[in-house]
Amino acid sequence: MDRMTPVVSVLIAAGGRGARLGAEQPKQFLEIGGRSILERSVRAFADHPRVAEVIVALPAETRARVAATWHSADWRLVSCVDGGARRQDSVARALAAARPDAEVILIHDAARPFVSARVIDAAIDAGATHGAAVVAVPVRDTVKRAGGNRGAAGRPITETLPREDVFLAQTPQAFRRDVLERAVTYGRTHDLNVTDEAMLVEQAGTAVYLVEGEPTNVKITTADDLAWARRHAGEEGTAALTLRMGTGYDLHRLVEGRPLILGGVTIPFEKGLAGHSDADIVCHAVTDAILGAAAAGDIGRLFPDTDPQWKDADSIVLLRAAVAHLHGTGYRVGNVDVTVIAQRPKLLPYIDAMRQNLAGALDVPVSAVSVKGKTNETVDSMGRGESMACHAVATVIAGPRS
Repeated sequence: MDRMTPVVSVLIAAGGRGARLGAEQPKQFLEIGGRSILERSVRAFADHPRVAEVIVALPAETRARVAATWHSADWRLVSCVDGGARRQDSVARALAAARPDAEVILIHDAARPFVSARVIDAAIDAGATHGAAVVAVPVRDTVKRAGGNRGAAGRPITETLPREDVFLAQTPQAFRRDVLERAVTYGRTHDLNVTDEAMLVEQAGTAVYLVEGEPTNVKITTADDLAWARRHAGEEGTAALTLRMGTGYDLHRLVEGRPLILGGVTIPFEKGLAGHSDADIVCHAVTDAILGAAAAGDIGRLFPDTDPQWKDADSIVLLRAAVAHLHGTGYRVGNVDVTVIAQRPKLLPYIDAMRQNLAGALDVPVSAVSVKGKTNETVDSMGRGESMACHAVATVIAGPRS
């Protein structure tokens, strides 16, 4: 499917002073790996092929300093405006300076220097389609609502919120221009004070949609955040992240009288895969890939087919156990890429459900899981429909999840 190609302007809110970080200068000018936080954030958009311009709202006293360093052809898409007293004032000033033909406006925090091209693409597409969209990540911990006075010790819990309904908003946030202009006017007319533009758009009466973000798209707010960012960038003098890769492979015969289970999804078919457990070749290949990346053994060592307790076992459960074993070695999953080789049935209708199941077991976002189906062009046992196989590649990262 071809992507929409609207004219896209990006507004970067860089008007804050970063008081919570405790630095002697605004946090956007602190360096990570030899480049300022602001430069990294601006670069992510200025280098993106679908972005027409980037407008940075800065404190008035720093605007000249920044503009002087952005005069080369490399920065031809970038311009600056004076920021306002509040974030929404800075955004309004940047919006007023946007090119008149801009159809989609992206708003991004200067303090999020690791936004990826995938997230930018997803935000543009969702903003163009829905009119308003926010990049967000689901929470992974149980969420409690507290009563009593804010800041008081021993506050009582008043409610446990369903965590599947709770998301942490990131940026960029994407809006059709008319939607954002209406919201800015509404906020000014009603003297609203909001924490982000999505809240302003919501209060102006427009629905805002969620777009899947990424855990690494962090906002640098505290000294701990800055330390993590420098490690993530592999800055000299910090402990850089260690990235390792592993591969996995599994093949099983197709037989009658067995369910066909792939990636934890039961697929209607006249045959299933023969094996000691549920013979889920997707989970088995992924398990070997993540264990291999950490040199932590393989599925046969953890769950030998000579042990009756694994007879007809759910391979998603086995994969979760392998992930726990991986965490015990000091690694966590980065991403996985899976290729299933099957002549029949067609796997496309089940791919999304497989990705969801794998992401849950691996403790990663769905965006970190790829599943593809291929035929074997009628060649060999797979092509004759006598067997199925799966290849998997995984990366693992040393250290705790950010």
